[in-house]
Amino acid sequence: MRITQSMLASNSLRNLSSSYLKMGKYQEQLSTGKKITKPSDDPVVAMKGMHYRSDLTEVDQYKRNLSELHLWMDNSEAGMEQANSALQRIRELVVQGQNGSLTPEDRNAIAAEVGQMKQDLVKTANTQIAGRYIFHGNDVMNPPVAQEEPPVVAANLTNPAINNYNVEVSKGVSLKANVNPANVFSQELFDVVGGIQNAMENNNSGELNGYLSRLDKVMETSSSERSELGARSNRLDMIENRLGQQSVMANQVLSDNEDADIEKVIMDLTTQESVHRAALSVGSRIIQPTLMDFLR
Repeated sequence: MRITQSMLASNSLRNLSSSYLKMGKYQEQLSTGKKITKPSDDPVVAMKGMHYRSDLTEVDQYKRNLSELHLWMDNSEAGMEQANSALQRIRELVVQGQNGSLTPEDRNAIAAEVGQMKQDLVKTANTQIAGRYIFHGNDVMNPPVAQEEPPVVAANLTNPAINNYNVEVSKGVSLKANVNPANVFSQELFDVVGGIQNAMENNNSGELNGYLSRLDKVMETSSSERSELGARSNRLDMIENRLGQQSVMANQVLSDNEDADIEKVIMDLTTQESVHRAALSVGSRIIQPTLMDFLR
Protein backbone atom coordinates (compact mmCIF):
# COMPACT_ATOMS: atom_id res chain seq x y z
CA MET A 1 0.00 0.00 0.00
CA ARG A 2 1.30 3.40 -0.88
CA ILE A 3 1.67 5.74 2.07
CA THR A 4 0.93 9.30 1.08
CA GLN A 5 1.79 12.54 2.85
CA SER A 6 -1.90 13.07 3.51
CA MET A 7 -2.19 9.70 5.27
CA LEU A 8 0.79 10.48 7.46
CA ALA A 9 -0.66 13.86 8.37
CA SER A 10 -4.09 12.38 9.19
CA ASN A 11 -2.61 9.64 11.37
CA SER A 12 -0.38 12.11 13.16
CA LEU A 13 -3.27 14.47 13.84
CA ARG A 14 -5.46 11.61 15.10
CA ASN A 15 -2.77 10.38 17.45
CA LEU A 16 -2.05 13.90 18.71
CA SER A 17 -5.77 14.43 19.32
CA SER A 18 -5.92 11.18 21.30
CA SER A 19 -2.90 12.28 23.30
CA TYR A 20 -4.58 15.59 24.12
CA LEU A 21 -7.68 13.73 25.31
CA LYS A 22 -5.62 11.58 27.66
CA MET A 23 -3.77 14.58 29.08
CA GLY A 24 -7.09 16.36 29.47
CA LYS A 25 -8.46 13.37 31.39
CA TYR A 26 -5.46 13.30 33.75
CA GLN A 27 -5.64 17.07 34.24
CA GLU A 28 -9.33 16.77 35.14
CA GLN A 29 -8.63 13.99 37.63
CA LEU A 30 -5.94 16.11 39.29
CA SER A 31 -8.13 19.19 39.50
CA THR A 32 -11.22 17.35 40.85
CA GLY A 33 -9.52 14.55 42.77
CA LYS A 34 -12.07 12.13 41.28
CA LYS A 35 -11.67 9.21 38.90
CA ILE A 36 -14.72 10.23 36.91
CA THR A 37 -16.72 13.42 36.44
CA LYS A 38 -19.69 11.94 34.58
CA PRO A 39 -21.28 8.48 34.49
CA SER A 40 -20.14 7.85 30.91
CA ASP A 41 -16.49 7.97 32.07
CA ASP A 42 -16.97 4.67 33.90
CA PRO A 43 -20.56 3.39 34.34
CA VAL A 44 -19.53 0.71 36.84
CA VAL A 45 -17.80 3.22 39.14
CA ALA A 46 -20.75 5.60 38.80
CA MET A 47 -23.29 2.90 39.67
CA LYS A 48 -21.30 1.70 42.68
CA GLY A 49 -20.83 5.31 43.79
CA MET A 50 -24.59 5.87 43.84
CA HIS A 51 -25.06 2.74 45.97
CA TYR A 52 -22.26 3.63 48.43
CA ARG A 53 -23.45 7.25 48.68
CA SER A 54 -26.96 6.03 49.48
CA ASP A 55 -25.55 3.86 52.29
CA LEU A 56 -23.58 6.82 53.67
CA THR A 57 -26.65 9.09 53.57
CA GLU A 58 -28.60 6.44 55.44
CA VAL A 59 -25.94 6.19 58.15
CA ASP A 60 -25.83 9.99 58.50
CA GLN A 61 -29.62 10.07 58.96
CA TYR A 62 -29.44 7.41 61.68
CA LYS A 63 -26.75 9.50 63.42
CA ARG A 64 -29.10 12.50 63.37
CA ASN A 65 -31.80 10.25 64.86
CA LEU A 66 -29.37 9.37 67.65
CA SER A 67 -29.03 13.06 68.48
CA GLU A 68 -32.81 13.22 68.85
CA LEU A 69 -32.74 10.22 71.17
CA HIS A 70 -29.91 11.69 73.25
CA LEU A 71 -31.83 14.96 73.60
CA TRP A 72 -34.99 13.12 74.68
CA MET A 73 -33.31 10.70 77.09
CA ASP A 74 -30.90 13.20 78.66
CA ASN A 75 -33.72 15.63 79.40
CA SER A 76 -35.90 12.81 80.72
CA GLU A 77 -33.07 11.73 83.01
CA ALA A 78 -32.58 15.30 84.25
CA GLY A 79 -36.32 15.69 84.88
CA MET A 80 -36.54 12.42 86.78
CA GLU A 81 -33.50 13.39 88.85
CA GLN A 82 -35.20 16.66 89.80
CA ALA A 83 -38.44 14.86 90.63
CA ASN A 84 -36.60 12.29 92.72
CA SER A 85 -34.89 15.07 94.71
CA ALA A 86 -38.28 16.68 95.36
CA LEU A 87 -39.81 13.38 96.48
CA GLN A 88 -36.85 12.68 98.76
CA ARG A 89 -37.32 16.09 100.35
CA ILE A 90 -41.06 15.46 100.78
CA ARG A 91 -40.30 12.14 102.47
CA GLU A 92 -37.94 13.87 104.89
CA LEU A 93 -40.67 16.41 105.67
CA VAL A 94 -43.22 13.64 106.26
CA VAL A 95 -40.90 11.92 108.74
CA GLN A 96 -40.32 15.28 110.38
CA GLY A 97 -44.05 15.98 110.48
CA GLN A 98 -44.73 12.72 112.34
CA ASN A 99 -42.84 14.12 115.30
CA GLY A 100 -45.42 14.66 118.03
CA SER A 101 -43.60 17.64 119.47
CA LEU A 102 -44.35 19.83 116.43
CA THR A 103 -46.86 22.62 116.78
CA PRO A 104 -49.62 23.34 114.20
CA GLU A 105 -47.56 26.30 113.03
CA ASP A 106 -44.60 24.02 112.42
CA ARG A 107 -46.74 21.68 110.31
CA ASN A 108 -48.15 24.66 108.37
CA ALA A 109 -44.60 25.64 107.50
CA ILE A 110 -43.92 22.09 106.35
CA ALA A 111 -47.15 22.11 104.32
CA ALA A 112 -46.00 25.29 102.57
CA GLU A 113 -42.74 23.62 101.56
CA VAL A 114 -44.58 20.49 100.38
CA GLY A 115 -46.80 22.77 98.28
CA GLN A 116 -43.72 24.24 96.62
CA MET A 117 -42.39 20.75 95.93
CA LYS A 118 -45.76 19.82 94.38
CA GLN A 119 -45.65 22.82 92.04
CA ASP A 120 -42.12 21.90 91.04
CA LEU A 121 -43.25 18.34 90.26
CA VAL A 122 -46.03 19.70 88.03
CA LYS A 123 -43.63 21.95 86.14
CA THR A 124 -41.15 19.10 85.73
CA ALA A 125 -43.89 16.76 84.47
CA ASN A 126 -44.84 19.32 81.83
CA THR A 127 -41.26 19.78 80.60
CA GLN A 128 -41.11 20.64 76.90
CA ILE A 129 -38.30 20.13 74.42
CA ALA A 130 -38.70 21.97 71.13
CA GLY A 131 -42.38 22.47 71.90
CA ARG A 132 -43.03 18.79 72.71
CA TYR A 133 -43.88 17.28 76.10
CA ILE A 134 -41.30 14.61 76.92
CA PHE A 135 -43.22 12.91 79.75
CA HIS A 136 -46.39 12.14 77.80
CA GLY A 137 -45.32 9.24 75.60
CA ASN A 138 -46.12 9.80 71.94
CA ASP A 139 -48.85 12.33 72.80
CA VAL A 140 -46.18 15.01 72.67
CA MET A 141 -48.42 17.95 71.86
CA ASN A 142 -50.51 17.73 75.06
CA PRO A 143 -49.29 18.20 78.66
CA PRO A 144 -49.26 15.11 80.91
CA VAL A 145 -50.63 17.24 83.77
CA ALA A 146 -53.74 18.82 82.32
CA GLN A 147 -54.66 20.80 85.46
CA GLU A 148 -52.07 22.25 87.78
CA GLU A 149 -54.05 23.03 90.98
CA PRO A 150 -55.00 20.54 92.18
CA PRO A 151 -52.86 18.50 89.77
CA VAL A 152 -54.88 16.26 87.46
CA VAL A 153 -53.05 14.12 84.92
CA ALA A 154 -54.25 13.59 81.36
CA ALA A 155 -56.91 10.92 80.88
CA ASN A 156 -54.72 8.86 78.55
CA LEU A 157 -51.63 8.83 80.80
CA THR A 158 -52.05 5.14 81.68
CA ASN A 159 -52.96 4.10 78.13
CA PRO A 160 -50.24 1.65 76.94
CA ALA A 161 -50.80 2.87 73.38
CA ILE A 162 -48.97 6.16 74.05
CA ASN A 163 -45.94 4.45 75.61
CA ASN A 164 -44.07 4.05 72.32
CA TYR A 165 -42.30 7.20 71.18
CA ASN A 166 -39.83 5.26 69.03
CA VAL A 167 -36.98 6.49 66.86
CA GLU A 168 -35.33 4.38 64.16
CA VAL A 169 -31.61 3.95 64.83
CA SER A 170 -30.72 1.48 62.06
CA LYS A 171 -32.48 -0.44 59.35
CA GLY A 172 -35.46 -2.16 60.99
CA VAL A 173 -34.33 -1.26 64.53
CA SER A 174 -36.08 1.36 66.66
CA LEU A 175 -35.37 2.51 70.20
CA LYS A 176 -37.92 3.92 72.61
CA ALA A 177 -37.10 7.51 73.55
CA ASN A 178 -39.70 8.12 76.24
CA VAL A 179 -40.19 6.90 79.78
CA ASN A 180 -43.52 5.31 80.70
CA PRO A 181 -45.68 8.29 81.71
CA ALA A 182 -47.77 6.15 84.05
CA ASN A 183 -44.67 5.20 86.09
CA VAL A 184 -43.20 8.66 86.59
CA PHE A 185 -45.75 11.44 87.03
CA SER A 186 -48.88 9.45 87.85
CA GLN A 187 -52.10 10.66 89.44
CA GLU A 188 -51.14 8.61 92.52
CA LEU A 189 -47.99 10.71 92.93
CA PHE A 190 -49.88 13.99 92.95
CA ASP A 191 -52.66 12.55 95.16
CA VAL A 192 -50.09 11.43 97.73
CA VAL A 193 -48.21 14.75 97.72
CA GLY A 194 -51.50 16.68 97.89
CA GLY A 195 -52.69 14.46 100.75
CA ILE A 196 -49.47 15.06 102.68
CA GLN A 197 -49.89 18.79 102.23
CA ASN A 198 -53.49 18.69 103.47
CA ALA A 199 -52.58 16.50 106.45
CA MET A 200 -49.88 18.97 107.45
CA GLU A 201 -52.21 21.95 107.06
CA ASN A 202 -54.87 20.21 109.15
CA ASN A 203 -52.28 19.18 111.77
CA ASN A 204 -53.33 15.55 111.22
CA SER A 205 -50.12 13.61 111.80
CA GLY A 206 -52.03 10.33 112.08
CA GLU A 207 -52.57 10.19 108.29
CA LEU A 208 -48.89 10.70 107.51
CA ASN A 209 -47.88 7.09 108.09
CA GLY A 210 -50.26 5.87 105.36
CA TYR A 211 -49.08 8.56 102.95
CA LEU A 212 -45.46 7.66 103.70
CA SER A 213 -46.08 4.07 102.64
CA ARG A 214 -47.79 5.21 99.41
CA LEU A 215 -44.99 7.71 98.76
CA ASP A 216 -42.39 4.94 99.04
CA LYS A 217 -44.26 2.88 96.43
CA VAL A 218 -44.41 5.87 94.08
CA MET A 219 -40.69 6.49 94.50
CA GLU A 220 -39.91 2.81 93.95
CA THR A 221 -41.87 2.77 90.69
CA SER A 222 -40.14 5.95 89.52
CA SER A 223 -36.71 4.52 90.39
CA SER A 224 -37.44 1.34 88.39
CA GLU A 225 -38.40 3.43 85.37
CA ARG A 226 -35.25 5.49 85.77
CA SER A 227 -33.14 2.30 85.83
CA GLU A 228 -34.81 1.13 82.64
CA LEU A 229 -34.03 4.50 81.04
CA GLY A 230 -30.39 4.16 82.05
CA ALA A 231 -30.18 0.71 80.43
CA ARG A 232 -31.60 2.10 77.19
CA SER A 233 -29.16 5.01 77.35
CA ASN A 234 -26.25 2.52 77.57
CA ARG A 235 -27.61 0.66 74.55
CA LEU A 236 -27.86 3.99 72.73
CA ASP A 237 -24.15 4.62 73.35
CA MET A 238 -23.31 1.20 71.87
CA ILE A 239 -25.42 1.89 68.78
CA GLU A 240 -23.76 5.29 68.39
CA ASN A 241 -20.30 3.68 68.42
CA ARG A 242 -21.37 1.13 65.82
CA LEU A 243 -22.85 3.82 63.56
CA GLY A 244 -19.62 5.80 63.89
CA GLN A 245 -17.66 2.77 62.64
CA GLN A 246 -20.15 2.23 59.82
CA SER A 247 -19.75 5.88 58.79
CA VAL A 248 -15.95 5.55 58.62
CA MET A 249 -16.21 2.35 56.55
CA ALA A 250 -18.82 3.83 54.20
CA ASN A 251 -16.61 6.89 53.59
CA GLN A 252 -13.60 4.61 52.98
CA VAL A 253 -15.47 2.47 50.44
CA LEU A 254 -16.80 5.57 48.67
CA SER A 255 -13.32 7.08 48.54
CA ASP A 256 -11.78 3.87 47.18
CA ASN A 257 -14.42 3.76 44.47
CA GLU A 258 -14.40 7.39 43.34
CA ASP A 259 -11.27 9.22 44.49
CA ALA A 260 -8.32 9.37 42.11
CA ASP A 261 -4.94 7.93 43.05
CA ILE A 262 -3.10 11.26 42.81
CA GLU A 263 0.43 9.78 42.69
CA LYS A 264 -0.55 7.41 39.87
CA VAL A 265 -2.33 10.18 37.96
CA ILE A 266 0.74 12.43 38.15
CA MET A 267 2.96 9.62 36.86
CA ASP A 268 0.54 8.87 34.02
CA LEU A 269 0.34 12.56 33.11
CA THR A 270 4.14 12.89 33.07
CA THR A 271 4.45 9.82 30.88
CA GLN A 272 1.76 11.06 28.52
CA GLU A 273 3.48 14.46 28.23
CA SER A 274 6.69 12.70 27.16
CA VAL A 275 4.79 10.66 24.59
CA HIS A 276 3.03 13.78 23.37
CA ARG A 277 6.27 15.72 22.93
CA ALA A 278 7.79 12.76 21.04
CA ALA A 279 4.73 12.60 18.79
CA LEU A 280 4.98 16.32 18.05
CA SER A 281 8.68 15.98 17.25
CA VAL A 282 8.09 13.07 14.88
CA GLY A 283 5.13 14.80 13.30
CA SER A 284 7.19 17.92 12.56
CA ARG A 285 9.69 15.73 10.70
CA ILE A 286 7.28 13.71 8.55
CA ILE A 287 4.93 16.55 7.70
CA GLN A 288 6.92 18.88 5.52
CA PRO A 289 5.21 22.27 5.54
CA THR A 290 6.56 23.68 2.24
CA LEU A 291 7.90 22.64 -1.19
CA MET A 292 11.29 24.00 -0.21
CA ASP A 293 11.54 21.40 2.55
CA PHE A 294 11.32 18.66 -0.11
CA LEU A 295 13.94 20.34 -2.23
CA ARG A 296 16.47 20.81 0.58
